[in-house]
Amino acid sequence: MSDILALRPFIPAKDFELSKRFYQALGFIITHQDGPVAGLKMGGQSFILQNFYVQEAAENLMIQILVRDADAWWSRIDGDKLVADFGVKPPRAPAMQEWGMKVGFIFDPSGVLWHVVETQF
Repeated sequence: MSDILALRPFIPAKDFELSKRFYQALGFIITHQDGPVAGLKMGGQSFILQNFYVQEAAENLMIQILVRDADAWWSRIDGDKLVADFGVKPPRAPAMQEWGMKVGFIFDPSGVLWHVVETQF
Protein backbone atom coordinates (compact mmCIF):
# COMPACT_ATOMS: atom_id res chain seq x y z
CA MET A 1 0.00 0.00 0.00
CA SER A 2 1.33 3.43 -0.93
CA ASP A 3 1.47 6.33 1.54
CA ILE A 4 -0.45 9.51 0.86
CA LEU A 5 2.06 12.22 -0.02
CA ALA A 6 -0.30 15.18 0.17
CA LEU A 7 -3.95 16.11 0.48
CA ARG A 8 -4.87 19.17 -1.60
CA PRO A 9 -8.43 20.46 -1.40
CA PHE A 10 -10.03 22.41 -4.22
CA ILE A 11 -11.19 25.78 -2.86
CA PRO A 12 -13.93 27.66 -4.75
CA ALA A 13 -13.49 31.23 -5.93
CA LYS A 14 -16.38 33.55 -6.70
CA ASP A 15 -13.89 36.09 -8.10
CA PHE A 16 -10.80 34.12 -9.16
CA GLU A 17 -8.42 37.10 -9.47
CA LEU A 18 -9.52 38.64 -6.16
CA SER A 19 -9.14 35.30 -4.39
CA LYS A 20 -5.63 34.79 -5.78
CA ARG A 21 -4.62 38.23 -4.45
CA PHE A 22 -6.25 37.48 -1.08
CA TYR A 23 -4.31 34.27 -0.61
CA GLN A 24 -1.08 35.95 -1.67
CA ALA A 25 -1.76 38.61 0.99
CA LEU A 26 -1.93 35.78 3.54
CA GLY A 27 1.48 34.54 2.40
CA PHE A 28 0.62 31.82 -0.10
CA ILE A 29 2.52 31.73 -3.37
CA ILE A 30 1.04 30.72 -6.71
CA THR A 31 2.96 27.68 -7.92
CA HIS A 32 1.13 27.22 -11.20
CA GLN A 33 -1.99 28.20 -13.08
CA ASP A 34 -3.76 26.19 -15.73
CA GLY A 35 -6.94 27.82 -17.00
CA PRO A 36 -9.58 27.76 -14.27
CA VAL A 37 -7.31 26.42 -11.49
CA ALA A 38 -4.25 27.73 -9.65
CA GLY A 39 -2.00 25.92 -7.21
CA LEU A 40 -1.16 27.85 -4.04
CA LYS A 41 1.42 26.88 -1.46
CA MET A 42 2.76 28.00 1.91
CA GLY A 43 5.60 26.00 3.37
CA GLY A 44 4.91 22.34 2.71
CA GLN A 45 1.13 22.76 2.41
CA SER A 46 -0.88 23.55 -0.69
CA PHE A 47 -4.34 23.73 -2.18
CA ILE A 48 -5.93 24.31 -5.55
CA LEU A 49 -7.99 27.43 -6.10
CA GLN A 50 -10.70 26.89 -8.69
CA ASN A 51 -12.58 29.44 -10.74
CA PHE A 52 -15.86 27.84 -9.72
CA TYR A 53 -18.40 28.94 -7.14
CA VAL A 54 -21.58 27.63 -5.56
CA GLN A 55 -22.58 29.85 -2.65
CA GLU A 56 -24.02 27.12 -0.44
CA ALA A 57 -20.93 24.96 -0.86
CA ALA A 58 -18.41 27.79 -0.37
CA GLU A 59 -20.11 29.14 2.74
CA ASN A 60 -20.20 25.65 4.27
CA LEU A 61 -16.56 24.83 3.52
CA MET A 62 -14.07 25.04 6.39
CA ILE A 63 -10.33 24.50 6.15
CA GLN A 64 -8.11 23.98 9.19
CA ILE A 65 -4.53 25.24 9.36
CA LEU A 66 -2.52 23.71 12.21
CA VAL A 67 0.28 25.89 13.61
CA ARG A 68 2.50 25.64 16.68
CA ASP A 69 1.90 29.25 17.75
CA ALA A 70 -1.39 30.79 16.64
CA ASP A 71 -0.51 34.27 17.91
CA ALA A 72 2.81 34.31 16.04
CA TRP A 73 1.15 33.12 12.82
CA TRP A 74 -1.64 35.66 13.29
CA SER A 75 0.80 38.55 13.74
CA ARG A 76 1.71 38.20 10.04
CA ILE A 77 -1.74 39.30 8.86
CA ASP A 78 -3.48 42.66 9.00
CA GLY A 79 -7.18 41.95 9.53
CA ASP A 80 -8.29 45.53 8.86
CA LYS A 81 -6.39 45.55 5.57
CA LEU A 82 -7.95 42.22 4.54
CA VAL A 83 -11.42 43.69 5.16
CA ALA A 84 -10.60 46.93 3.30
CA ASP A 85 -8.79 45.33 0.36
CA PHE A 86 -10.90 42.23 -0.17
CA GLY A 87 -14.33 42.94 1.35
CA VAL A 88 -14.17 39.90 3.63
CA LYS A 89 -15.81 39.47 7.02
CA PRO A 90 -13.52 40.70 9.81
CA PRO A 91 -11.08 38.01 10.92
CA ARG A 92 -11.28 36.89 14.55
CA ALA A 93 -7.93 36.70 16.33
CA PRO A 94 -6.94 33.45 18.04
CA ALA A 95 -8.72 32.79 21.30
CA MET A 96 -9.31 29.74 23.46
CA GLN A 97 -12.54 28.07 22.31
CA GLU A 98 -15.00 26.24 24.55
CA TRP A 99 -13.86 22.94 23.03
CA GLY A 100 -10.34 23.53 24.38
CA MET A 101 -8.35 24.74 21.36
CA LYS A 102 -6.91 28.15 20.55
CA VAL A 103 -8.35 29.14 17.17
CA GLY A 104 -8.43 32.21 14.92
CA PHE A 105 -10.91 32.57 12.06
CA ILE A 106 -10.42 34.04 8.57
CA PHE A 107 -13.09 34.25 5.88
CA ASP A 108 -11.96 34.37 2.27
CA PRO A 109 -13.70 36.48 -0.42
CA SER A 110 -15.98 33.55 -1.33
CA GLY A 111 -17.09 32.85 2.24
CA VAL A 112 -14.79 29.87 2.92
CA LEU A 113 -13.89 29.79 6.62
CA TRP A 114 -10.28 29.06 7.57
CA HIS A 115 -9.52 27.95 11.13
CA VAL A 116 -5.99 28.77 12.32
CA VAL A 117 -5.52 26.25 15.14
CA GLU A 118 -2.70 26.06 17.64
CA THR A 119 -1.53 22.50 18.15
CA GLN A 120 1.36 20.67 19.74
CA PHE A 121 1.50 17.92 17.06
